[in-house]
Amino acid sequence: MKIATWNVNSLRARADRVEGWLLRSDVDVVAIQETKCKDENFPWELFERNGYEVAHFGLSQWNGVAIASRVGLTDVERTFPDQPAFGKGGKDPVQEARAIGATCNGVRVWSLYVPNGRSLDDEHMPYKLDWLKVLNGHAAEWISQDPQAQIALMGDWNIAPQDEDVWDIDYFRTAGLTHVSEPERDAFRAFEATGFEDVVRRHTPGPGVYTYWDYTQLRFPRREGMRIDFVLASPALAARVVNAHIDREERKGKGASDHAPVVVELSEDE
Repeated sequence: MKIATWNVNSLRARADRVEGWLLRSDVDVVAIQETKCKDENFPWELFERNGYEVAHFGLSQWNGVAIASRVGLTDVERTFPDQPAFGKGGKDPVQEARAIGATCNGVRVWSLYVPNGRSLDDEHMPYKLDWLKVLNGHAAEWISQDPQAQIALMGDWNIAPQDEDVWDIDYFRTAGLTHVSEPERDAFRAFEATGFEDVVRRHTPGPGVYTYWDYTQLRFPRREGMRIDFVLASPALAARVVNAHIDREERKGKGASDHAPVVVELSEDE
């Protein structure tokens, strides 16, 4: 079975590219982020005509997450329990469409669009850290209750957990940018301490291996990217991973998303 995650940065704007990639990649399950649409204008037919069931969670023209599967799609959850909401400038907190879960052929898949901290002193930063803390609490509980649970926390984490995950760590630190701060990295490491593994890195090691390249300043042709899209697998699921890759080719050409798909291949369940 092949599972993937992809921040498409507007599903309707890239419908043709998404459909073409589904046909080429032959993935069984894909977790999608930044659909940027509501349920009523989601392109359901794109997935249905290609043999995928799909669940979507979208509240506005921002954010939005989905899971498409051709191996079953059950027990859909929109948001994880107690998912923090955000209220800018003291306004009433609003729930954002950033997490959706479903069971696909025995694997509990979560499509996650982790909040961007924006800046180190922005009110989005404590929101981001709280969001991750609550999710990790549930993740720890899930595998504590069932050590054999097969869980994939997949998506755009908006964190570069290692120095080699950005093109120039000195630039990031000097500029005081997000994604590489210790609180963010600690939040990511907390999932690893819980028992989840970044199962893509072992198959795509080394510096210069990225999943995201900004549209500005020729970041892609200059190979100035970031590794911020991950598949964190529970121990039982990590044991099934036989291969993984980042589809950098999909970042090329007209109309590409600024993120590349990340694909994980699983052995048959024992």
